[in-house]
Amino acid sequence: MSLLNVNNLTVSIEDDENLKEILHGVNIEIKKGETHVLMGPNGAGKSTLGYALMGNPRYITNGGEIIFDGKNIVDESADKRAKAGMFLSFQNPLEVPGLPLSSFIRNAVEAVSGKRVRMMQFKKELEKNMEVLNMDKDYANRALNVGFSGGEKKKAEILQLLMLSPKLAILDETDSGLDVDAVRTVSEGVKEYQKRKDGALLIITHSTRILESLKVDYTHIMVEGRIIKTGDASLVDEINENGFEKYIQESK
Repeated sequence: MSLLNVNNLTVSIEDDENLKEILHGVNIEIKKGETHVLMGPNGAGKSTLGYALMGNPRYITNGGEIIFDGKNIVDESADKRAKAGMFLSFQNPLEVPGLPLSSFIRNAVEAVSGKRVRMMQFKKELEKNMEVLNMDKDYANRALNVGFSGGEKKKAEILQLLMLSPKLAILDETDSGLDVDAVRTVSEGVKEYQKRKDGALLIITHSTRILESLKVDYTHIMVEGRIIKTGDASLVDEINENGFEKYIQESK
């Protein structure tokens, strides 16, 4: 059953008080339990698609549909999309002084579920997921992302992913700026999410490091705001070996 259907999506952004079209008729279908990878050179529009799917108001939908879990959400706000089961990780997570990581996650879980969370149950689940990510338990009491290294910020986001367990997780350049050990740890967290049968993933990246140990069902290549090629996991290996030049030339 389809979880996400993106149909002929066209998206613009304000540029010097004018609208600049970034995405041109994008189509993609993701079913429950599938892992899709969106790759392409820098500036291809990959992150724009992630922000548009999540409802960032800076990105203006000019046409097309976003059907999520059977409903067209193209006019829904970001918070409503999150409550419906969508999750987006950021390339550069924000720092929030004075707000402990554990409090932020607990509030998010309660906001999405609409239910109060028992403290002992929450703490047990939090610590279990922190172990998966090799995170010191003290991080739960630290201010959200304040003083965190790049790797620690990404681990904190994957921790949120595991605690929220969304229907669709969009991971935007999660391996950006991470060393080999941090990539391996973050991959373990993503694999843990993949075990939750119904959860679907859209991994946005121009690298292949985080994909090395993950099961990938479909790979999409985006160039200049269009998806110009869709294939299976072998397409990741092709890009790793030959880069995007072939597809850049084909798009001209």
